[in-house]
Amino acid sequence: MTLDKHQLDGIPQITAKTLPSTEFELLLLTAGYGKIGTAPAQGNRLKVWWTHSTFRRIEAIYSADGKVAITAYHV
Repeated sequence: MTLDKHQLDGIPQITAKTLPSTEFELLLLTAGYGKIGTAPAQGNRLKVWWTHSTFRRIEAIYSADGKVAITAYHV
């Protein structure tokens, strides 16, 4: 649970270790990111990629049900 460990381009520093996915995705959408794909991730989790026209791409890891954003970082 390390959502607070990474600084994401165009988004204020997140201070919580996890966020509800709706809250996390609202931050990304407001900053102009768009979801481009999903895939299963290690540990029965969900991986989601986000893109932006000027910022670096983000890879985010969610809980298996997609309701909690666990971590996100640039790739």
